[in-house]
Amino acid sequence: MTRRRFLEIMPGFISWNVILFLVWGGFFFPVVVAYLILAFDVLWVYKGLSLVIAATLSYFRIKAAELLDWMKEVEGFGDWKKVRHIVMIMVANESVDIYKRTLEKLAQQTFPLKQIAVVMATEERIPAGRAGCEGLRKSLGKKFGEYIVTSHPAGIPGETVGKHSNETWAAKEAKRILVKEKGWDMRYITITSNDADVLLHQQYLAGLTFKFLDDPHRYEKFWQPAVMFYNNIWRIPAPTRVVNTFSNVWQLGLASRRDRNVTFSNYSAALQMIDKIGYWDVDAIPEDYRIFFKAFFKLGGRVEVESIFLPSSADAAESTSMWRTFVNEYKQKQRWAWGVSDIPVFIEMYVKQPGVSFLNKTVRLLRVIEDHVLWPTSWFIVTVGVPIVTFVNPAFKRTALGLSLPALTSGILSITLVFLLVLLIIDAKRRPPRPEHFSKWRAWLGPLEFVFMPIVGLFFGSLPGLDAHTRLMLGKYLEYRVTEKIK
Repeated sequence: MTRRRFLEIMPGFISWNVILFLVWGGFFFPVVVAYLILAFDVLWVYKGLSLVIAATLSYFRIKAAELLDWMKEVEGFGDWKKVRHIVMIMVANESVDIYKRTLEKLAQQTFPLKQIAVVMATEERIPAGRAGCEGLRKSLGKKFGEYIVTSHPAGIPGETVGKHSNETWAAKEAKRILVKEKGWDMRYITITSNDADVLLHQQYLAGLTFKFLDDPHRYEKFWQPAVMFYNNIWRIPAPTRVVNTFSNVWQLGLASRRDRNVTFSNYSAALQMIDKIGYWDVDAIPEDYRIFFKAFFKLGGRVEVESIFLPSSADAAESTSMWRTFVNEYKQKQRWAWGVSDIPVFIEMYVKQPGVSFLNKTVRLLRVIEDHVLWPTSWFIVTVGVPIVTFVNPAFKRTALGLSLPALTSGILSITLVFLLVLLIIDAKRRPPRPEHFSKWRAWLGPLEFVFMPIVGLFFGSLPGLDAHTRLMLGKYLEYRVTEKIK
């Protein structure tokens, strides 16, 4: 067995053993399991408190950032007119209405549009994407300084299908056209990876320009907005609305946590840095985490992600029926959880880069491992850990600890209800206005949707995570799947 294969097996092995330990450990070592559950519940409360503090801080930072005139700040730099932004809109099988909406929103940027190059990154295997993008050239493309449509060829040896390989092709084409042919100055170019459905805040590129010019370490930095799944939040079924509400507040929380902030979904960087590290890996489906760690290790651990507190709005997973929406949501979370496949790569990078600060790289790696280990296991420990132990060992249930365990765990976890209330208030204040088709009484009853938490936590949290871990453990590698978008 190779070292890489051993490392691929370990996450699934750990996850399954943690879950199964509740059963066999509850039978043979019920006291040990009981104290581990109590310890984990305390950890869960701590993590909940950390999330509330970070999300609240991000909420107020966003409010302040939205009130600031970022272009006025940008104009304080003498060289701001040299800055050029490449925005890659990643197009696959989405309908033209999806990325037309994205372009329309991009055209509302307060930063001069003539200094923006839009790259519509399409796939040769999906010719409708290129046709749709070309059809928008006259109506929307002409508003920008440059409008480029790339077509990523199919079947390039060594590549896997997905956003990652398309990004690399599109970015290299953009460099060839804009830098080599048109003479753009690489020192002043940023590149943004933008999903087809993501609507950037109208001040995002102005904010990015300020951050870029103001940072002496601009070539060792990623910038990203807080990605909020709000485009269709009122339209999706209640259970998936609960899932995406938690995704939104989680992203808010991460925005204020530099120690945890890693590129996700939509982000920007200096083209010079992306070119220096060799672009996105063409064989890695979870491209966002991979590009960060690739840059982090190649540039001596100096790379960081800085939040721009101007939120972008994305589509939550949706389809043409409730059941298909549920399947779409599950598949999306499974694809996100497939980021666990990066852990062996990150461990190898960790070992092979001794020059990087030991503390910095260790904290970064442990954060990723922690998130992926907790993803499939935490629901089982918090929700059904106590019932499992008392079921498999009825004798333990009659002991002092066994009798008090349900009350102790529920008492500890009840603290998180206060955290939940705060997070719901933050989400309600950030959520777009209620559309007319969504009745007032349904909106008022919205908090009751969170009775679905135990169910959605299992089906759209733990199970997709366990699915990804198990596939990796068995060598059944996941193929790239574009999340369906509905207009």
